[in-house]
Amino acid sequence: MGQRVLIVGGVAGGMSAATRARRLAEDAEIVVFERGPHVSFANCGLPYFLGGEIADRNKLLVQTPERLKAVFNLDIRTHAEVVSIDPEHKEITVRDRTSNRVSTERYDALILSTGAAPVVPRVPGADRPGHFALRTLEDMDAIDGWIKERGATNGVVVGGGFIGLEVAEQLHRRGLRISVIERNPQVLKPFDPEMAAHLHIELRKHGVGLYLNNGLSRFDSPTAGERAGASVVVLANGTRLPADVVILGLGVRPEAKLARDAGLVIGPTGGVKVDAHLRTSAPDVYAVGDAIEVTHGVTGRPALIPLGGPANRQGRTAADNIFGVPSAYPGTLGTAIVRVFDRTAAVTGANEAQLKDAGMAFEAVHLHPNAHAGYYPGAAPLALKVLFDPVTGRLLGAQAVGADGIDKRIDVLATALRAGMTVDDVADLELCYAPPFGAAKDPVNLAGMAAQNVRAGLVHPIRWDEIASLDRTLALILDFRDRAEREAGAIPGSVHIPLGELRARLDELPRDAEIIAHCASGQRSYNACRILMQNGFRCRNLVGSFKTWKAAVDGSRPT
Repeated sequence: MGQRVLIVGGVAGGMSAATRARRLAEDAEIVVFERGPHVSFANCGLPYFLGGEIADRNKLLVQTPERLKAVFNLDIRTHAEVVSIDPEHKEITVRDRTSNRVSTERYDALILSTGAAPVVPRVPGADRPGHFALRTLEDMDAIDGWIKERGATNGVVVGGGFIGLEVAEQLHRRGLRISVIERNPQVLKPFDPEMAAHLHIELRKHGVGLYLNNGLSRFDSPTAGERAGASVVVLANGTRLPADVVILGLGVRPEAKLARDAGLVIGPTGGVKVDAHLRTSAPDVYAVGDAIEVTHGVTGRPALIPLGGPANRQGRTAADNIFGVPSAYPGTLGTAIVRVFDRTAAVTGANEAQLKDAGMAFEAVHLHPNAHAGYYPGAAPLALKVLFDPVTGRLLGAQAVGADGIDKRIDVLATALRAGMTVDDVADLELCYAPPFGAAKDPVNLAGMAAQNVRAGLVHPIRWDEIASLDRTLALILDFRDRAEREAGAIPGSVHIPLGELRARLDELPRDAEIIAHCASGQRSYNACRILMQNGFRCRNLVGSFKTWKAAVDGSRPT
């Protein structure tokens, strides 16, 4: 008999490790301990069952213990909770949650895939009935049953992260009136504020109550005149939101207690500390998935990034190293995507806040190109932001929001990030093109070209959030859009000269003021800056121009 490998946790990273281990070692004894009733279920699909987009619950059961035994010869033990680890004697203690029987199991190698637990707010009334987190099939069933049994019509989602927004969208689809509360000024912390603002607009467009910069105070019983089948959610500013169902989407924390109690080193973020080979501080003990602290692929800093894709790859890496296939995990970029009604938002790499915290110099470009050729029916613009090192040109991060083509662009940029590419490389990428799918100059190429112009000093950028603090005695905001565009909205105090009239009207412009150029998306104002700079004017181009400025301003308005 070969090595005895024990795996704690039978979802994502744990099951990926188990199946990879079997492919590498037919003679190994591989035992998976899962404290719940299911292994290998599609936890990312849970919100979509609640909304009815996934109609068959059985589709969420990716594998069963019987199938895993038949195909991979895995010993799957459900309802089996590992309660302690003895690294010195290479043993674990397991409690059968059905019989309460306790047993000891020996290992040659141990993989911890204990996942993460939902954050529960420590406020009065948090334990009232009708409050749910969404992590497991049992959570999903409980939410579904509560809504049906109580005839719920009003829902409150506490937290504007990925899961929170997915649940908000799906419960709205189900017919509930939904409010989302978020203590931060924006939803989706991995995005920069002006990019998240597009989703604020989309949520409000669909009637979702969005309460930003306004944390949770407590949960009350309803008073006279308040109909609430679960609780009245009371916000920090005193706003009261009656709810028939409350979804707690405040994020997750690593389930690291088992490792901590065994004396394993825990990192500063609270996750289990591992090396590049996913080894913990204890010999022959590995850890993967949401329970571990990873290295951010751009900043190099410790981070918690609970995502299914990285967890599955980590499981494979751990199994490789156990069975003598040299393998290293390169860090996590945090590539993620979410659909919010008619908009898709995706992100990869670092955002501005992370780069500032890491002390890394950066510059940004914003673009609003069409997702495919403008002359082909159905063309719609997307918002694309790319962050890069102004000295080396190294790509640092990217974010995109739009109706179509978002996954394609962020996947390309995530690949470029992993490859260590520069914006020069991105500008030269050869990407597939036909009118229904893209453009001869893809938005990814255009982003690289815009960044090249900044690095070459051909244009000097100014960000949307710098506009409000400009000294208008020293700066002139100049709008180069057409008259019809300007009539639909303008930056207060700006002056209008259509681009086609600029050369003939240069004498109207002050030579002692800096000109802040903008158009709708930045292309025309870039051309204007080139004209102005070559005629002796000081000029900066508003990054993302009016579209980015307006989205940021409109999206930050309170409900």
